[in-house]
Order: sequence, then C-alpha cells, then structure tokens
Amino acid sequence: MSRSYRITIRKSKHERVRKKIKGTSDRPRLTVFRSLKYIYAQLIDDNIGKTIVSASSLKGFSGSKDSTETAKEVGKLIGKLAIEKNIQKVVFDRSGYLYHGRIKALAEGARESGLQF
Repeated sequence: MSRSYRITIRKSKHERVRKKIKGTSDRPRLTVFRSLKYIYAQLIDDNIGKTIVSASSLKGFSGSKDSTETAKEVGKLIGKLAIEKNIQKVVFDRSGYLYHGRIKALAEGARESGLQF
C-alpha cells in the first residue's frame, strides 16, 4: 500500500467523521494531527471557526523521550491550558487515525489533566 493511498484513506475517514462531530463554545472539538516527528492538538470552536487552545511537541519536550510519552505530555499540556480557559468537556476528534499508540496516549494525558470526553 503506497503512502499517498494511506493518506487519502485517512482523509476520507476524517471527512466522514467531521460531518457528525461539531465543536461548540461549551464543548469544543479536540482535534489531533500527528506527523512522523511531532504531534499537535487543538481545541476548536466550529461555530466561529477559531482555535481556542493549541499544543504541540515542537517546543519544550526533549527529543530523547519515547514518542508515546511525548504525546501523553502534550495531552496533559492541552488539558491544563483548557482548564485555564474554563473548558472541561470536549469532543474528541482523532482525525481518521486509529485510537492506538500516540493518539491514545494523548487522549489519556488529556483525561488525566481533567478534560472529559
């Protein structure tokens, strides 16, 4: 299976899920993007189309750690930033990725910091 085919399949899954999932100001959408090196998370209010909070593994995390540990720390960071903005409930959007590995670690880190989804 070629890389471009896998990316096409993931994007079609993401579009299918996005038809059903909407983030509001009371319950924003926690969306995840992962690349080979980094992982990104955002809280998005779809009603106004703006990002409320974002976190990534680009800064502040050492490169020697395991990628799942780094993802868990990013989840804790996004949870902490969301709690500071008085957001406690979110809708989790895994962007077509399997709920496994780094995506699961990020979700667990966000739950540990107090987010509910």
